[in-house]
Amino acid sequence: MNTVKRLQGMINRSGRPPGRTAFFQCCLLLLVMSVTGCSTRQDHQTIVSNRSSAKASEFFQSHADRMATLGMRNNLNSLYRLMDKLYLRNPREWRKTGLPNAAAAAAAVHKAIETDQPLAQLGGRKDVVALSYTLSAQYQGDRVGAFIYSLATMLITAHGGRTEYYMSDTLNVEFIHNAARNLEKASWMLAQRTDAEGQPWLLSNEISADARNLSYAVEFGKMVARLDLLTDVLDERYRRMGVSYAQGLLFMNFLPVQ
Repeated sequence: MNTVKRLQGMINRSGRPPGRTAFFQCCLLLLVMSVTGCSTRQDHQTIVSNRSSAKASEFFQSHADRMATLGMRNNLNSLYRLMDKLYLRNPREWRKTGLPNAAAAAAAVHKAIETDQPLAQLGGRKDVVALSYTLSAQYQGDRVGAFIYSLATMLITAHGGRTEYYMSDTLNVEFIHNAARNLEKASWMLAQRTDAEGQPWLLSNEISADARNLSYAVEFGKMVARLDLLTDVLDERYRRMGVSYAQGLLFMNFLPVQ
C-alpha cells in the first residue's frame, strides 16, 4: 500500500484528518522512501551535457555533497573530452577494438564506466591496477579507451564507488587527495612514456615549431583543481564539526530539546 492510500485510510477510519503524530509518521515514511530511491550514479546525458535538471533527491544533499556530485560530473566529462581528442590523434587505437569508428569505441567505454562494468581488454582490472597495466609495455590493446576507463574508475573508487552523493554518504578526504595526485602522475606518464623505438605510446600535448597544443594538460589541470578544492571543502567541513563540538564543551552549552 502506498503512502497516499495509508493516509486516506487513516482519515477514513477516524472521520477526520490525522493528528500530529500520524502526520509526522507519514512525513517520515515519505522521507525514508525518498532516501532509498536516491540514485548512486549519474545518467549519461547529465555527464556529457555538464548540466542537470533539478531533482527532488537534491533535498538530501548538503552543499559539500552537491559540490562532490557536480565535480564528479565535470571530471567524467573532462575524461570523455580527453578520450575524443586522443582517439582523433591516435586512430590506430580505436581500430584495435574492431568497432566501426571512434564514436562507437567511445560509447562502449562510456557504458562500461557508467554501468560499473569491466572493460573486456583489461581482464577485469579497474582503477589503479588497470591504470598501471594500461601504462605498461605489456598492454597491447586499445590504450586510449583503457586509459580513460582506468582513470574514471579510479576517480569513482576514490569517491566511495558512487557518482552522486547524499548526507548519508561519507567521503574519504585522503582518497580524493590521492586521486588528484594519481591524475598528475598519469598526465606526466601520458606525455613521457614511449615504446621501444622512442615513439610516444599516445600522441597528446605538442610543442613544436609548427604547433602548440597543451589542451590535454589543461584538461588534467581542471580535474586536479576540482579534486583539490573538494578536499579543502571536506577538510573544513569536518574540522568545523569538531570545532563546534569542542565549543559546546568549552562553553558548557546544552543541546536544544525543542
